[in-house]
Formats: sequence, C-alpha cells, structure tokens
Amino acid sequence: MFLPTMAQGWHEITFLHWSCDPQHLKPLIPSGLTIDTFEGDAWISLTPFLLHGLRPPFLPRALGLDFPEMNLRTYVVGAQGPGIWFFSLDAGKLLPVMGAKAAFGLPYFWARMSVEVTTTKNVYRSSRRNRGPTAEIQVLKGERIEQPSALDIFLTARFRLYSIHKRLITIEV
Repeated sequence: MFLPTMAQGWHEITFLHWSCDPQHLKPLIPSGLTIDTFEGDAWISLTPFLLHGLRPPFLPRALGLDFPEMNLRTYVVGAQGPGIWFFSLDAGKLLPVMGAKAAFGLPYFWARMSVEVTTTKNVYRSSRRNRGPTAEIQVLKGERIEQPSALDIFLTARFRLYSIHKRLITIEV
C-alpha cells in the first residue's frame, strides 16, 4: 500500500526542452536506468515553477512552504517504468533543500530565486548561493494547449522519479 509522505502544488510552471542524441546523456545516468527516447531523441528539460504548500499530507495547506524551484532533468526508464532523472534542482528555501538531500539523495541546491508573474509573461531568476550557476528566463505566455501532442505528454506527464540514496530508489509522485 502506498502512503503519501508530502503534499504540494506546482504553479506557473514552464517546460523548456532540448532534444539530443541519447549517447550524450548515457554516461550521466546510473546503471539500472536507461535513457527514455521519443522517436529516437533524448530530451533535457529546464523546468522553473512556484511550489505551493509543501507539507506533510495531514497538515493544512496554510501551514506549508511556498517557494520557487527550478530543475534540470532528463527522462529515463527504470525497473518501475518511465520516470525522471534530475541533474540538479534549485530551490528558494533551505529547509526543503536539506530535507530532500537527506531523505532522498536528490541533487538540490539552495538558491536566491524569484518568479515574476504578469498577464503576458513569467520571469524566473535563480542564483545559487555558492556562486554557482545563475539563470534568468523570460517566457511569453501563449494560448492554452487544449490537445497535448504525444511529445507534450512524453515530456510532462511523468509521475515517478529515480534517485540514488545508498542505492537506486524510485519515488512515485
């Protein structure tokens, strides 16, 4: 039986995708996982968003944490099926960074982050606190996608992630 360990919501999420040769990513993925491809291409995605209400599932949303997050990921297949492999995750709050690293071995980094939301665009900013990578992404809002393509679904409908924390683990979301 699966019991949830946390609740959260994602808002103002943007998916930026680049296709590449799967052989370029293969050395970056641990054994036990293979690169998932769509029509022969591997994909790398940069995904900034606002995370709302991060909390244990028994607490009300008002007691949860809200903060920006940005992740760099690719798509893999493991023993439990298709999922995500994170290269890095930047988060604007220290407590979730420490918790995710300790509990799941995820490659989180504490960053100075902001998300500016207007009616026409979103601006995402991230600067790691250790003088690491920085990003500023401006995305113009377009029309809502009513009928996602097979590629849209491949790149966004992932509800499992893989991580190494003492051994390869699977986390269902």
